[in-house]
Amino acid sequence: MAEDFADWYLALRPRVLRAVTVAVGDRDLAEEATAEAFARALARWPAGAALDSPVTWLLKVALNEVRSRWRRSRLERRHLQRLAAEPERHAPAAEPRDDALWAAVAALPERGRQVVAMRYVLDLTEPEIAAALGITRGTVASTLSRARQQLATALTREETP
Repeated sequence: MAEDFADWYLALRPRVLRAVTVAVGDRDLAEEATAEAFARALARWPAGAALDSPVTWLLKVALNEVRSRWRRSRLERRHLQRLAAEPERHAPAAEPRDDALWAAVAALPERGRQVVAMRYVLDLTEPEIAAALGITRGTVASTLSRARQQLATALTREETP
C-alpha cells in the first residue's frame, strides 16, 4: 500500500505543484498547499487512486487550502488593524513591572508572541486563535501554557535581586 501511494505521489506531485504555483504565484505557498493535498489523499488512500481525475481532485484540495490560508491571513491583518486603531486601549502601561512583562513577551518565540498577543491583547478565544493561525486548539493551548511558564520564569528573575 505505501509503495503504491509513493509511486502515485511521485508521478503526480510535479504536475500538481506546477499548476498550483502558476495559479497562486507563490512557490512556498504552493509547496505547502500541495503537501496538504497529498496528506489528505493519503488519509483517504486507496480511495484517492480510484478517483476519475486524481490531478483535478488534488488541485481542488490544494487551491482550497490556499484560499483558507489567505482567509486566515486576512483575519489576522484585520485583528492587527483593529489593534493599531485602538492603541490607547492596548498600550502597555508605563509601570516598571509592565515594561518587564513586555520585554519578556518580546523574548518569546514568534508563535508564542502571536498566541499571547491574540489571547491577552485581542481577547480572542483559543478556537479563534487556532482558526486565525491555522493550527489546532490543542497547539494553541500548549503554546499558551509554554509561553506563560516562560513569562513567569522571566518575571521571577526580574524580581529576584
